[in-house]
Amino acid sequence: MIEVQNLHKSFKTRTGLVQAVRGVSFTARDGEITGLLGPNGAGKTTTLRMLYTLMSPDQGKVSVDGFDVATHANDVRRRLGVLPDARGVYKRLTARENIAYFGELHGLDAEMIAARTARLAEALGMADVLDRRTEGFSQGQRTKTAIARALVHDPMNVILDEPTNGLDVMTTRGLREFLRQLRAEGRCVIFSSHIMQEVAALCDRIVVIAAGEVKAMGTPDELRARTGHDNLEDAFVQLIGSEEGLHA
Repeated sequence: MIEVQNLHKSFKTRTGLVQAVRGVSFTARDGEITGLLGPNGAGKTTTLRMLYTLMSPDQGKVSVDGFDVATHANDVRRRLGVLPDARGVYKRLTARENIAYFGELHGLDAEMIAARTARLAEALGMADVLDRRTEGFSQGQRTKTAIARALVHDPMNVILDEPTNGLDVMTTRGLREFLRQLRAEGRCVIFSSHIMQEVAALCDRIVVIAAGEVKAMGTPDELRARTGHDNLEDAFVQLIGSEEGLHA
């Protein structure tokens, strides 16, 4: 479980101080998929970076399975699998070698790495490319490799930042099914998106973020009821106050 309490984050720019995240709070539960929905520039990526210890908040608290991100960062990292917004792979290595390298960083032995690699390759539908160098990979193949290496240590909490960006329809469908498998295994899954169709199809709970703030949260049905709209697209537009950056 991931608990987020009153997160704030500002950045200095040439034109002054920009508040990227303002008072964001939510809870992502085990056995559920929690979606962060908002337009581009809403503060989703900055929020996620604070969750997985890449950034420190100016104010607020994050805990992962009871461990405070600020004071127990290593314990948190062991419990997280992260697909960041920048997800390059080592081009001179094969997919298998990319995954094994991350397994070694987590202290896994060769036998465990091989077993986890085989299981993830089957679940992600990438067994046929495991022993190819990633230099010539498609976007979908690179994303699958990045997800597999993020999950090689079998974490109970998974964070995915815009995981379907640049993927074709069939790869996107396969990834959705993989996320459902993670949920069925009792894992806590958070993913960000600006695509309403994805969030509506996958998420048990949705956190709507715009201008660095949480505008609403709840199940899809709760958000429909709150706005009085049967159509989720209309509900989201009302909650956010703009159609900019959101796609059906």
